[in-house]
Amino acid sequence: MNIGIACYPSVGGSGILATGLGEELAARGHEVHFISYERPFRLPLHAPRLHFHEVGVSDYGLFKYPDYTLPLSVRMAEVSRDFRLDVMHVHYAVPHATAAILARSMLPPEQQPRVVTTLHGTDTTLLGRDADYGPAIRHALNNSDAVTTVSHSLREKTQKLFSLERPIEVIHNFFSPRAPQRAAEEVRRELGVEGRLVVLHSSNLRPIKRVDLLLNTAARLRPADAFKLVILAGGSFEPFRADVRRLGLEGRVIVVERVRAIEDYLQIADLVLYTSDTESFCLSLLEAMYFAVPGVARHVGGIPEVVESGATGLLVDSDNPDDLARAVQELINDPAKRKAMGKAAQERARALFSADAIVPQYEALYRRVCGRGEG
Repeated sequence: MNIGIACYPSVGGSGILATGLGEELAARGHEVHFISYERPFRLPLHAPRLHFHEVGVSDYGLFKYPDYTLPLSVRMAEVSRDFRLDVMHVHYAVPHATAAILARSMLPPEQQPRVVTTLHGTDTTLLGRDADYGPAIRHALNNSDAVTTVSHSLREKTQKLFSLERPIEVIHNFFSPRAPQRAAEEVRRELGVEGRLVVLHSSNLRPIKRVDLLLNTAARLRPADAFKLVILAGGSFEPFRADVRRLGLEGRVIVVERVRAIEDYLQIADLVLYTSDTESFCLSLLEAMYFAVPGVARHVGGIPEVVESGATGLLVDSDNPDDLARAVQELINDPAKRKAMGKAAQERARALFSADAIVPQYEALYRRVCGRGEG
């Protein structure tokens, strides 16, 4: 099949998932065309059957703010026409689904691709409640040929918020780890964490990720010199430097920005910590599970669908840093428990969230919306 994918190219779960999906589809023989304002963060160069089409964004004086949706829709229509796309798979309703539906209307019926919209969270939990965006999102969902969410939790929230009667299919995220590019000893030496336990956090540092709570939790861990908090930052960490100093965490927090080879760092982690106010899935937890690294996180959103609390990690029903710190401390103090949970996490990841388990669900969905049946 010829498949178009539109996503945000920056660091974040939706773009990483979309990129990984594109790679897997290409490996299965499909022609995959990414459409965005810049090359997705983890999209490899010169890979077979993977193509990138840049969207030009002009800053006309006529507009107070540059417009992206219209140039995106035009580029989608061009790529659909030129490469005979069967499906346009868009990640996030705004602007991608809105643009795809507009692009489809620009083409004659025989050239119109089917539109599959995958929701990752913010389209529902934030923009969906905004009167300036909600109606556009509802229109995009109702006019897509299929809608998916990455968790049952997000599906329930979406249906409730938008009062949707149309079906929404849940297709969980997946992860296909690559082999680390560097030896674990080299990475530990580079970070200066030899002989220290590594607590890892990876995110785009948006407010919803609650980096303030992450740091407050880390400040309560004892002994203070027994661990290092390594933060793989997809955004600027500068706003949090003052918190690091205030909490006395200097020397215990290491920040690495815009990491592409995340496997290099997952291989040295002892546990991961996530303190988000909500997560539709939390792909970062899954990435750690593949490396037998257990996680501590808040019991919010779709996280309980990823982590089996008490078996593959620990979930905390609180935003109290003392409660979170106790859960982390439990794993720090009990290496045997940490190892057993890590092994169980890895087994769960491979069984439920592998590319072999998830990608065929998308392929079957594409065939259905294109009228090609399940086979």
